[in-house]
Amino acid sequence: MQYQLLIVDDDRDIRTMLKDFFELSGYSVSLARTGLEALDQLKGNPDLILLDINMPEMDGIEVCKRIRNQVNVPIVFLTAKVEEQDRVKGLMAGGDDYIMKPFSMDELHARVIAHLRREERGRDKKALRTAGEFLINFYDRTVFIGEKELSFTKTEFDIIEFLCSNKGRIFDKETIYERLWGFDKDGDSAIITEHIRRIRSKFAKESEVSVIETVWGVGYRWVL
Repeated sequence: MQYQLLIVDDDRDIRTMLKDFFELSGYSVSLARTGLEALDQLKGNPDLILLDINMPEMDGIEVCKRIRNQVNVPIVFLTAKVEEQDRVKGLMAGGDDYIMKPFSMDELHARVIAHLRREERGRDKKALRTAGEFLINFYDRTVFIGEKELSFTKTEFDIIEFLCSNKGRIFDKETIYERLWGFDKDGDSAIITEHIRRIRSKFAKESEVSVIETVWGVGYRWVL
């Protein structure tokens, strides 16, 4: 899984340095220069946010509070200096960690990995997911609406699990294919389109609510 990071800092050099480092490490990276830009970037569903405290217009503490009203992902503050009172304010605002500038990239990366792993462990404990009227059990690999179980093939459920676990994020059919079977798997990614058609058909027999949205020219996303 490729993690999505959101880096928020008014210093262009720091943004560029962090972007280059994390992209070379295999992450997908979005950037924001101000708090307002950061709030707008939340629509990209980041897995973790690196947030500078000292920014113009809206400082990192206020940005953190507003982020927490919208999403629940790890937030690591980047700061030139921090007093105990500032740490308390940041934690009370919803921050998860601090790292002091100038920082070691290796240490920062280690902290990012630790928070992402902790988040994954928390997600793994949540075997049951509700999707509108539907109940999805990732452990038993079953889907229910009320007392009725819907029948899906292994591949269909794999696609449901992947998209549902990344709700709101758009994936093209090539990416879905690679995530499920890897780069070396022989086959045609166009088969994803047919699998998604069948998944939609099975859900549609039980409900009028759409579960997978087509973003034309881009890909698919889970919307429930």
